[in-house]
Amino acid sequence: MLKEKVKELLDKALKKHPSLFLIDMTVGGDNTVRVVLDGDDGVNLQDCMDVSRAIEHNLDREEEDFALEVTSAGATSPLQMPRQYKKNIGRKLKVKTAGEEIEGNLTDANDDHITLEWKTREPKPVGKGKVTVQKKREIAFSEIEEAKVVLKF
Repeated sequence: MLKEKVKELLDKALKKHPSLFLIDMTVGGDNTVRVVLDGDDGVNLQDCMDVSRAIEHNLDREEEDFALEVTSAGATSPLQMPRQYKKNIGRKLKVKTAGEEIEGNLTDANDDHITLEWKTREPKPVGKGKVTVQKKREIAFSEIEEAKVVLKF
């Protein structure tokens, strides 16, 4: 019952903030509601407060006691939805598939797959030494086990 009410209120709040989208929502056995958001332009504190208020102010604690936590997807959180990839075009990703781990620049993302580009050193086809080669690969979302943005400091 609480979960359905929260989901309904959350959907209304997200309609008022079209750049925001839901990553995860859980309701624990102790009625702890946890909402994780992301946004096409990122998520700021005010966004979290607005969504939190939209939920909290429309629930009756007398009817059902609860705790509410609204957070943004962390910078080190794995990407989970195609919409998250689209907002990270141009950034470096580390992508794990069943057979390999690729680190490259995200150059494209649609609803089916992403495109990564990177440079690597490979042995020359003829003779000794290595040559720098530009690689490009499309990876279907169904192949991705985990993908994270690589942060530069």
